[in-house]
Amino acid sequence: MNAKLGLYRKEKIYGFLFILPPLLGLLIFTLYPMIYSIYGSFTDWDGLGQMNFIGLGNFTDLWSDELFHKALFNTLFMMLGIPIGITLALLLALGLNRGVPGTTAFRVIYYVPVISSLAAVSIMWNWAYNGDYGLVNQFLDLFGISGPNWMANKYTVKPALIIMAVWKGLGYTMLLYLAALQSVSRSYYEAAELDGANGFQSFWHITWPMVRPVTFFIIVTNIIGGSQIFTEMNIMTPTGGPEYASASVVFYIWQKAFGNFQMGYASAMAVFLGVFIFVVTLIQFRMNEKQSFDVD
Repeated sequence: MNAKLGLYRKEKIYGFLFILPPLLGLLIFTLYPMIYSIYGSFTDWDGLGQMNFIGLGNFTDLWSDELFHKALFNTLFMMLGIPIGITLALLLALGLNRGVPGTTAFRVIYYVPVISSLAAVSIMWNWAYNGDYGLVNQFLDLFGISGPNWMANKYTVKPALIIMAVWKGLGYTMLLYLAALQSVSRSYYEAAELDGANGFQSFWHITWPMVRPVTFFIIVTNIIGGSQIFTEMNIMTPTGGPEYASASVVFYIWQKAFGNFQMGYASAMAVFLGVFIFVVTLIQFRMNEKQSFDVD
């Protein structure tokens, strides 16, 4: 009995040793900075000197900060790319699920942007959007359309970023949908066909409900990722775009923290963004619970 207890004790020690590195990483690089940032949000701090406690002053200033309002609107606006990307990815997955020739090649082609460096992709699209020699305007010229200077126009800079983001993530979303479609049993479609259901009815009553868990995962992760978008506009519009039309919340946080050395104010925005992401994610989970179903 004592030998068994000694063995269990050794196993526990080895287990703790294995989980110690990621646990320390979580505490040092995630939990501690998060707590420090929350405290910093209640202070007037430049990142180097003394932290002067000012209570809710930073959060009060957020409501009167027009640039913050613009950045928040831009962030929410660019999330319009989420339903666009989901729709296109699902259509592509439905097409590839039919076993068309060259399916493997198409998967690779669509997935290449996903594994490509975001910085390199941003530079490439910034060149493509150039108003003088960009490929996008050269393509439009073939149809007699004079394209704008996409990244220097406040009306086109956000749609341009949305197009790039959809293109970048399309392959990942498509593969998730393709995996979900291939897991749906053919017996459901055969039963629906015997009942006289057409293609749209089969899709609406079988395919769409069966891929709903994947859709839920995609929406939640895309909202979280979209709320933290930064690299694209930092490279393509390093000043926040014309009339601050492309700045995101994270871009504004970075600008305030490392450009203006207003660490306390930047921390307040980071806390606001974290709460926003948490609330939206919680709402998504609640909605998903109400729409969930079991398949016998």
